[in-house]
Amino acid sequence: MTIPRLQLAGISKSYPGVLANSEVCLTVMPGETHAVLGENGAGKSTLMKIIYGAIKPDAGQMMLNGQLMQIRSPKEARANGISMVFQHFNLFDTMTVAENVWLGLTRSSLAQVTASIVAKATEYGLDIDPARPVHTLSVGEMQRVEIIRALLTRPELLILDEPTSVLTPQAVGKLFVVLKKLASEGCSILYISHKLHEIRELCNACTVLRAGKVTGVCNPAQESNASLSRMMIGAEPPQLTHGAQQAGAPVLRVQHLTLARADQFGVDLDDVSLEVRAGEVVGVAGVSGNGQKELLYALSGEDVRAAPGSIRIGDADAAKLHPGGRRKLGLHFVPEERLGRGAVPTLSLAHNLLLSRHEAISHPRFAGGWIRVAQLEAHAAKIIRRFNVKAGGPRAQARSLSGGNLQKFIVGREIDANPKLLIVSQPTWGVDVGAAAQIRGEILALRDAGCAVLVVSEELDELFEISDRLHVMARGRLSPSVPIGQASVEKIGAWMSGLWHEEVQARLSQMAPEVLHA
Repeated sequence: MTIPRLQLAGISKSYPGVLANSEVCLTVMPGETHAVLGENGAGKSTLMKIIYGAIKPDAGQMMLNGQLMQIRSPKEARANGISMVFQHFNLFDTMTVAENVWLGLTRSSLAQVTASIVAKATEYGLDIDPARPVHTLSVGEMQRVEIIRALLTRPELLILDEPTSVLTPQAVGKLFVVLKKLASEGCSILYISHKLHEIRELCNACTVLRAGKVTGVCNPAQESNASLSRMMIGAEPPQLTHGAQQAGAPVLRVQHLTLARADQFGVDLDDVSLEVRAGEVVGVAGVSGNGQKELLYALSGEDVRAAPGSIRIGDADAAKLHPGGRRKLGLHFVPEERLGRGAVPTLSLAHNLLLSRHEAISHPRFAGGWIRVAQLEAHAAKIIRRFNVKAGGPRAQARSLSGGNLQKFIVGREIDANPKLLIVSQPTWGVDVGAAAQIRGEILALRDAGCAVLVVSEELDELFEISDRLHVMARGRLSPSVPIGQASVEKIGAWMSGLWHEEVQARLSQMAPEVLHA
């Protein structure tokens, strides 16, 4: 009889006011790809951190390859063949990619690690420069570092927490080939994802958590997306209504925006032009690290080097306006980094609300020399209820929330401001299917109410679901827009490599000479 690779029995973990795991039992066999499914705050990440030794359980036992184990640190976990890719990355910002990877591979020299990173990056299509400091990387590039670091340990048990959230469809397919090969060689994989189609394609076992407890075990290949949703959240996510409507006047106009990179590891923006009208959602697809960060900095007002007239909000020239000035014009912004830019980790949710709402004119003012704490907390509580955020109330620190719940609060905070222009980066990254449907529904409701929405996302399914038009960003350039009815996954995937130039040239060559001349 085959000995299980991993067995958990009665694992429990609680925090003040929160029961993260309650008597969880889990069995993973050698070579098995085992999904752990659950809505945000169900206890998935806590359970994975317990297995990896990053968190100590309050009760329960763990057996690895038939041996009773007490994993007291990630170092012990790696020594016992367990490796993990975190949803919230464990990287030192001031160190390079190679130095971060080297920390977990102390038997190798830095030069050997650098060569290994290059080899793995090439093999798996996860391009990364080993010499780059981590603080210059985008979120997607940081995740590539984590995946490469995990694979370099040649683990017997590999834990992946939302590993494909920032990968192109082509890169996902390549990663799945690697994971299936690892599993065929006997490596066990614990796989957390909110992409149900991925779980059904990749995994041959699934444990479902709800409110910290195991509520079901199944073979996901024998389930449908609907049945998995019912097991996870108790219902199927609501179907979105995305009807065609006539867009209004331009709200955001970017004209020939060209910006040199702010640092040596950035990306130059090259003649970027786009327009977002009232009552439409414009999506921007692309592989992380192709200029999205630089574009968003320029649009949000964090980078004010743009030429006068190159960025207009309504009738106003916003190119030199800082974020506060742009908020007065009706722009609200959701960055991809939740902690640090989207929210201050040590501040309460209520005080995080204050950060982007203190200058509001048509909404309740929370500050005017004195902070109106009661009013502020009441409004934060309203957002928590509206977006079903699992938190210990408006006074809970931002860092105490799970990634998905913090994302719901940040997106909800900006949607609640009733913006004229909403710019959102990765709106549903790491968010469960029910919450993702709600966020996308709220975005479409804003659009139907006349708001102009620009969504930058690496989730193609998401962009196809909510966008009216799509652009693709590659190497600092922006493709022409394509109506969603004329877009396809294959087309957008090809454009992610910058191939729209060839397609445009091919179309031009097919036109009659008199048309081209005209």
